[in-house]
Amino acid sequence: MKVVIQRVTKSSVTIDGKLKSSIGLGILVLVGIEDADTVDDIIWLSSKIINLRIFNDENGVMNLSLKGLDAELLLISQFTLQASTKKGNRPSYLKASKPEIAIPLYEKMIAQLESDLGKPIQTGQFGSDMKVELLNDGPVTIIIDTKNRE
Repeated sequence: MKVVIQRVTKSSVTIDGKLKSSIGLGILVLVGIEDADTVDDIIWLSSKIINLRIFNDENGVMNLSLKGLDAELLLISQFTLQASTKKGNRPSYLKASKPEIAIPLYEKMIAQLESDLGKPIQTGQFGSDMKVELLNDGPVTIIIDTKNRE
C-alpha cells in the first residue's frame, strides 16, 4: 500500500460536479492498493498516519499529530500510485489491485482510520472520476510505502 500524505488547510473532492467531501485543517491521504496488501499493512499504516507529527506546535515546530489537533482527514483511492514506469513512457498499472480486491481493503482502511482517530473521516468514491482540490500547507508532503517501512 502506498500513500501520499499532504498537510492541508483545506481540501475537497467533487464527483460529477457535486461536492462529495471536504475538510478544513488536516491531511489529505491518497492511497494506492496492490494485491499483496494485507490487514496488517492497514493497521500499521493507519497508526502511522494518525500519529504523524506534522503540525506545528506553539513554537512553530512540527510536533503535533492529527489527534493532537483534532484535525480532519480526507482519504482518496488512487490506483495510479501503483504505476510502474520501468519500461517505456506509458505507465503500467498491473500492480494496482482490481476492484474486487481493492474495495474491501479500502473500506477496511476507512474503518481503521476512523477507529484510530476516534471520529469519522471524509472520503472520495472508489473508482469514480474525482476532482480533488487542496491547499497544501507548508508545503508538507510525505510518501509512505508499507512494503518499505522506513
